[in-house]
Amino acid sequence: MITSNNILQHEFIGLDTKVVDSTNSEIIGLNGTIINETKSMFTLKTKKGIKIIPKNHNSWKFTLENQDVTVEGLKIIKRSFDRLRVKA
Repeated sequence: MITSNNILQHEFIGLDTKVVDSTNSEIIGLNGTIINETKSMFTLKTKKGIKIIPKNHNSWKFTLENQDVTVEGLKIIKRSFDRLRVKA
């Protein structure tokens, strides 16, 4: 089960997310479902189509168990299988 305490060690594909802070003001507020993840990018399915957004320089909001969790992009710049192997 994904919680706010262990989100960094879990798979992000399938989660809904929103960009809450970014060095690119044009993507703040962009939201959608993560459909793919690479070391440095999320691919989001949004209402306006597929968007590929860099993880770095962005803060991402996830809602887990009715609780908002914000994750800094620098903390998740790893390939998903490398991040899943890291212990908390």
